[in-house]
Amino acid sequence: MAGDRVAMTPTMHDALAAVAPGTALREGLDRIVRAKTGALLVLGDTGDVLSICSGGFLLDSGFTPPRLSELAKMDGAIILAIDSSRIARANVHLIPDPALPTSETGTRHRTAERTARMLGVIPVISVSEEMGVIAVYVGDAKHQLGEVPRLLDKANAAMQTLSRYKERLDESIGTLSALEVEDLVTARDVSLVLQRGEMVRRLGDEIETIIVELGVEARLLRLQFDELSDRTHHEIELILRDYAVGWADVVDRQLGELTDEALHDLRGLVAIILGVDYESVVTESLDQPLQPAGHRLLSHVPRVSQDLVTALVARFGSLPKLLRATPQELADCCHVDEERAQLIKDSLARVAENSILDQYN
Repeated sequence: MAGDRVAMTPTMHDALAAVAPGTALREGLDRIVRAKTGALLVLGDTGDVLSICSGGFLLDSGFTPPRLSELAKMDGAIILAIDSSRIARANVHLIPDPALPTSETGTRHRTAERTARMLGVIPVISVSEEMGVIAVYVGDAKHQLGEVPRLLDKANAAMQTLSRYKERLDESIGTLSALEVEDLVTARDVSLVLQRGEMVRRLGDEIETIIVELGVEARLLRLQFDELSDRTHHEIELILRDYAVGWADVVDRQLGELTDEALHDLRGLVAIILGVDYESVVTESLDQPLQPAGHRLLSHVPRVSQDLVTALVARFGSLPKLLRATPQELADCCHVDEERAQLIKDSLARVAENSILDQYN
């Protein structure tokens, strides 16, 4: 995970899913690769697409892999319906804005990249005639499809790394839970959890992209990945709601925008959490005591609704005050009878006790 983070947009995910193994479009692309004819495809026959088309002929016929392969023998681009169910036009000359920047060298790939930049959300696919490389372009993003065996090897290695990262994250969350109950949390503890949580998320994003690209070849990987990823993002979201001075979603976005190098700077993470300038965070700030609002602990209490969690957090303001609250104070806040309030109090105590026992056993 070296270098800056490159996010895979939902639109690119959709495009990769459309060309994944097991789809009719991928079968057609594989036929083109084997025939060594090359191709340029646009997935969408909208007005924006037609406005940069010249020549060719209208087909408006159903899509089949053999038909696509035969049409690719002509030099022009092929325009498909956005769901690839229909071949709209063939042998089309695309005329994107020549002033748009491109890093490609071949004519077909330069046209594909410029067309994608011009169309924005409409996927463009190029198949190299000589190398047989399939590249997908969406807006400014490009993704080159990998070979299935190599992708499987890469995914399996990434899954092993994710498992190790997830184990370390779970350990740090367990430590944080115990410290929260004992009211001993520091900014360092929170930033360490968020650092590891973001690392898990980034690696998860990479694996998710590979799984989408593998299509039907990734059934077992999908099951393993979903099991490892279960509740992780939700836990991090609750931690942000507990500690972030600003809106949790804003802080979450700021964490996602950090480079991999910046993510390892705990001072920078503390600055984001507390909503202050980086320069104002000194080494001693990492040991600054913090108190959680109580969202995460309350989420583990049975039969406590989100509305009730919101009311409790608004009333008491911090987890230590919430744990010290009497059944009568809980009853007044929650508008329930004392018996129900006592059950909530007992459940909170059990969750708090289990957090400490889990950490030290």
